[in-house]
Amino acid sequence: MASTRMTVTFKMFRGTMATWDHLFAEAAEFATNLGRERLITISHSEDQQDGVVAVWYWATSNEAAG
Repeated sequence: MASTRMTVTFKMFRGTMATWDHLFAEAAEFATNLGRERLITISHSEDQQDGVVAVWYWATSNEAAG
C-alpha cells in the first residue's frame, strides 16, 4: 500500500482594508475546517498597515497551496 506524501504549505489572508478581527476570523475558520491533526501554526505580520495572517498546515502532495 502506498503512503500519501504530506508537505508543509500555507494559506494567506491579507488586506489593507480588512480589520484584524476579519483576517483572524477567516484564518480561524479555515484552520477549524482543516482539523487539529493537519494544523501546524498560525502566524501574522503587518507592514505599513497591510495585515497578513498565514495558516501553516500539512497537505497531501496533490493539494494546491494557498
